[in-house]
Amino acid sequence: MHKENSFLLNDWHPIAAVAETVVGKQYSTRVLGKEIRYTLTNDHLIARTENSDLPLLLTKITYGLLWVSLSENPRDVPDIPEFKEHDRRVISAGAIRIATSGLRVVENFLDMAHFPFVHTDILGAEPLTEVTAYDVEIHEEVDEVHAVNCRFTQPKGSAAASEPVDMQYVYRIARPFIAILYKTCVVDPNRLDVLGLFIQPVDEESCIAHTIMCYLDDVNTDKQLRDFQQRIFGQDLMILLNQVPKGLPLDPKYETPVRADALSSAYRRWIKARNVTFGTAR
Repeated sequence: MHKENSFLLNDWHPIAAVAETVVGKQYSTRVLGKEIRYTLTNDHLIARTENSDLPLLLTKITYGLLWVSLSENPRDVPDIPEFKEHDRRVISAGAIRIATSGLRVVENFLDMAHFPFVHTDILGAEPLTEVTAYDVEIHEEVDEVHAVNCRFTQPKGSAAASEPVDMQYVYRIARPFIAILYKTCVVDPNRLDVLGLFIQPVDEESCIAHTIMCYLDDVNTDKQLRDFQQRIFGQDLMILLNQVPKGLPLDPKYETPVRADALSSAYRRWIKARNVTFGTAR
């Protein structure tokens, strides 16, 4: 672990979805290149590392996920109040291992420009390919980057949509490996559905994406919601697996941004300002 990555070291990282973990079974995984063994009991999560100054790790269970920290005094996980609303359904869309940097996966999640070409007839369709101007906000009080006033006409913007919807989006970058999407809820237009992308950085060039839906959908079954989200993610995989380099470039000379990349550019600057190098191209 490089010294400059203390920002990541002093944080929480997801390792599994609660719904997909068998109580009492022992599991092994990796976070930031470190081997971790964990067991979920009826009361709490027990996790430990080998050959570490912290053999017994701090653990947390929230947002439908199991979390560990490699720090003795980590900052708290980002606050997502919608997960506390009792009429919402919290559903895991699964854990997907991807052979690329977790930073690349987050950046792809933030990109609206690929909707018509990768998610054709679902999140977009030609000839409506333009990403209209949106606003990027820096929230220094919580150390986050938000994109607001995002709009995109989508043929089927959610599993509950039965006709094209002018979807309104808010993107929230809460951590280098955590991004949260708030989007139009077709079931209740006065509220927003929430989709959380929680990345487990396995090592510099591989990760596990944990996607958690926090929806108001009362139309679809859990399986239908999972299938819809997994179909979207599956379409992104070929892009992610063919990224060169696998690490996220922070130097603008490597990849030239355009207007639609305003959020991506802000994300890269935010990462660089925090001296995060784990998962970057350097």
